[in-house]
Amino acid sequence: DPAEPLRVASAVARLGLRHVVVTSVNRDDLADGGAAHFAATARAIKRLLPGCRVEVLVPDFQGNLASVAEVVASPIDVFNHNLETVPRLYRRVRAGARYARSLAVLEAAHGGRDRLLTKTGLMLGLGETQVELASVFRDLRSIGCDILTLGQYLRPSGEHLPVERYVPPEEFTALGAEALALGFRHVEAGPLVRSSYHAWSHVPPAKNS
Repeated sequence: DPAEPLRVASAVARLGLRHVVVTSVNRDDLADGGAAHFAATARAIKRLLPGCRVEVLVPDFQGNLASVAEVVASPIDVFNHNLETVPRLYRRVRAGARYARSLAVLEAAHGGRDRLLTKTGLMLGLGETQVELASVFRDLRSIGCDILTLGQYLRPSGEHLPVERYVPPEEFTALGAEALALGFRHVEAGPLVRSSYHAWSHVPPAKNS
C-alpha cells in the first residue's frame, strides 16, 4: 500500500510519539523484502515529526544487503534485527533462517552509517546453554552491535515449540552483566523483556563527539 507510510506517520504525529518501532510481517514475496517501504515510512515520520526517534525491526531480507543498505540510508535511529536464538537451535526455532546471514545483516547495518545504533534480541528457555549464549554475545560485539535484549521464550500456543526451561530472574541479571562487560552500550535482560516493549528505554545516551 503506497499510502501506508504517510498514514503511519500521520498517526505517529497525532499521538506525539517520541520513539516509534516500525516492523512488518516477512515480505519475501517482494524483491526488496519490503526495504523501500521501511525507508519510505521512516522518511514520512521524520518529515511530520522530526524529533521522533525511529527504530525499525526488520527481517533478514534473505541476506540481500542492498535492501539493508536502503533501510540504513533512510533517517532511522535504531536498526533492529533479532537473532532470536543460538546457532545450534536455528533449524528448529528459525526454520529457513541462518545465523550467519542474520549476523551479516547486523554487521552491514552497523557499518553502513555513523551514529546508527544496531540492536538485536534473544529468547531464552529454548534449550540453549550459557556457553552458547556467551559465544553469541562475542559474535555480536565483534560486529559492533550496540544494544541487546534478553527475554524468556513463552509458548504462544500448543502449535509452537514448548518451553524447555524457565530462566530465573537472577540468571537474566548475571547474563546481562556478562554482556555489558563485553562492551554493549545497553543490555535489557529479564523474563518479560521484549525487543519492542519499552524500546525507548533501550537507547543509550549519545556519545560525546
